Amino acid sequence: MAEELTPATPDESEEPIKQRKNGLYPGVSDELAENMKSGWADTELRDLEPIAQAAETAARRAALSARFPGERLVIPAGNLKTRSNDTEYAFRASVEYAYLTGNQTEDGVLVLEPEGEGHEATIYLLPRSDRENGEFWLDGQGELWVGRRHSLTEAGTLYGIPASDVRELAGALREATGPVRVVRGYDAGIEAALTDKVTAERDEELRVFLSEARLVKDDFEVGELQKAVDSTVRGFEDVVKVLDKAEATSERYIEGTFFLRARVEGNDVGYGTIAAAGPHACTLHWVRNDGAVRSGELLLLDAGVETHTYYTADVTRTLPINGRFSDLQRKIYDAVYEAQEAGIAAVKPGAKYRDFHDAAQRVLAEKLVEWGLVEGPVERVLELGLQRRWTLHGTGHMLGMDVHDCAAARVEAYVDGVLEPGMCLTVEPGLYFQADDLTVPEEYRGIGVRIEDDILVTEDGNRNLSAALPRRSDEVEAWMASLKG
Repeated sequence: MAEELTPATPDESEEPIKQRKNGLYPGVSDELAENMKSGWADTELRDLEPIAQAAETAARRAALSARFPGERLVIPAGNLKTRSNDTEYAFRASVEYAYLTGNQTEDGVLVLEPEGEGHEATIYLLPRSDRENGEFWLDGQGELWVGRRHSLTEAGTLYGIPASDVRELAGALREATGPVRVVRGYDAGIEAALTDKVTAERDEELRVFLSEARLVKDDFEVGELQKAVDSTVRGFEDVVKVLDKAEATSERYIEGTFFLRARVEGNDVGYGTIAAAGPHACTLHWVRNDGAVRSGELLLLDAGVETHTYYTADVTRTLPINGRFSDLQRKIYDAVYEAQEAGIAAVKPGAKYRDFHDAAQRVLAEKLVEWGLVEGPVERVLELGLQRRWTLHGTGHMLGMDVHDCAAARVEAYVDGVLEPGMCLTVEPGLYFQADDLTVPEEYRGIGVRIEDDILVTEDGNRNLSAALPRRSDEVEAWMASLKG
């Protein structure tokens, strides 16, 4: 990694760019500075078309405008976060900002200014790095270091929103009057400029509205979710083909294999891949992925590709590492499959959101009573929640730009709500017998099974977006055998 000079922040862009403390060059000569100002071709992009979702983002902004008439609304993308010293984490714009603009660049801010009966939207961005003051080659975030930014004119065309220089925004917000709301937690500088103009309660109302707006997906979003799932299916196929290499190394080989598919076909993984082999499958969010992969044990792979527009899949399969379930593994797996079938059948418009969870939990409780692991009757088990020792988690969640999407929505609109066409959720029951659980027979201990699919609510029922991945135990075995040749 090359060593750049000390970067300036956007607010310091008009000041001399500072030298790195231990940089190899003592400074920049006047002659070099002058030389670097000229001799560059015009690279302005003049044949751009609006992004694919421009019409959808405009409709989302219109709905936001109608909900908060007469108020200034400020939605930041967020800033780069330091990983260590002078290296940063890969940037991911706030979901609220990306949902309303389609833009994904750091330091961006969407502002809706009240105008007449609606709002005028402006997207505030960093312009192309300056060639007059040397920012483009001396600043750590200059385009010769991290790549070219779009010009403000280009951005306006791409996103269908007039674009302005974000370095002027904080000062303008400090002077602004009238009611204002901001999405908090992403841009400390913007929040500081509004500190005496906003309240936590009003800002939370804005955040909740934007979360609930994502409960029902438009056609573009459904298409992106299907893309994410399709890439995820291919990622699972990739993993099955290299299980022998994972046995020779560790769960990291599985994680890395899936990550390659996510980066080639998408933006990233939508969340940390869970590649949990053997007893690690009983840890719900096992992301260390540093354990052994052994023939005869199960692999619980919970992973999802995130598209370039930030929509993520969330799929889980529990696979026999050697390609064949043992009798006990099959019994437990088939119980979870039966529970998932019951849960998926309960997903339909007009149903309560909780129905699919209740349906799946009932099947698992019945199995646990049947196996003698908990004392019945089943109604007693469900009333007291006794099955939760082995089922642990809820049976699903909303899915979209966040893997646990719409998390800020009101309880009455989400968990206590009713399913509508366009909602997308996961159905993912599981059974987990911890390695140290003395209440179950020894042969059960260390077995964990989860099956998860991404389900779209349709006008007449539901559609399993991830149906291309086999679920039934015999189909899983046949699928694995075909991939291994």
